[in-house]
Amino acid sequence: MSHESPAEGRAAHIRVLLVDDDRLVRVGLRAIIEAEADMEVVGESIDGASGVSEANRLCPDVVVMDVRMPIMDGIEATRAILGGAAPVKPRVLVATTFEFDDYVYDALSAGASGFVLKRVEPEEFVHAVRLVARGESLVFPVLTRRLIERFATKRMRPDDPRTLLLTSLTEREGEVLRMVAAGSSNQEIAEALYLSMHTVKTHMGSLLAKLGARDRTQAVVFAYETGFVTPGTDAS
Repeated sequence: MSHESPAEGRAAHIRVLLVDDDRLVRVGLRAIIEAEADMEVVGESIDGASGVSEANRLCPDVVVMDVRMPIMDGIEATRAILGGAAPVKPRVLVATTFEFDDYVYDALSAGASGFVLKRVEPEEFVHAVRLVARGESLVFPVLTRRLIERFATKRMRPDDPRTLLLTSLTEREGEVLRMVAAGSSNQEIAEALYLSMHTVKTHMGSLLAKLGARDRTQAVVFAYETGFVTPGTDAS
């Protein structure tokens, strides 16, 4: 998956696929998205299985994914979409009712780039879609970090073989990973470490490749589950 923003990659226009079994939710989200000049809804699905098919057919930039659905839930759908053969994969934004839900955490572990609460204001929702499309910041970093801290302890294993991957990180890449886990954007990392944005993006690309992470959200999950960052402490 390319880590380009829409402006740097295919186009500035963000193409969105809605996957939710609640028609009222889909109607509301469609209205919010299509009120924005830089976004459009290219399709809708009522369950995870059809969501996977539509994602493969329509190649959206962002999939807004419910987690609790019939036939196939959002976790399996996310895994199927991101594990498919398409050379350019969409980013998945989970839409949920409850912020501290193990289903949401499982979706993040499966590859989702962030989550948004269904009760947020419209402007917060479209901001989340744009952040996911750009991929340079965590969506709602405080909530994301709290969610990961809450559930990461269930997944931590002292003998996790993934910890070996951490030894491949340079000291600077380790600093960047800790700041990402604290919710810092690329701009904030650049300012704190006195680096150029280009250098920060280079470090980010390198550490994502070394950890086998699709994006910064997966890097944060990795950091907590391997104990690189300890829940309840200052990740920065």
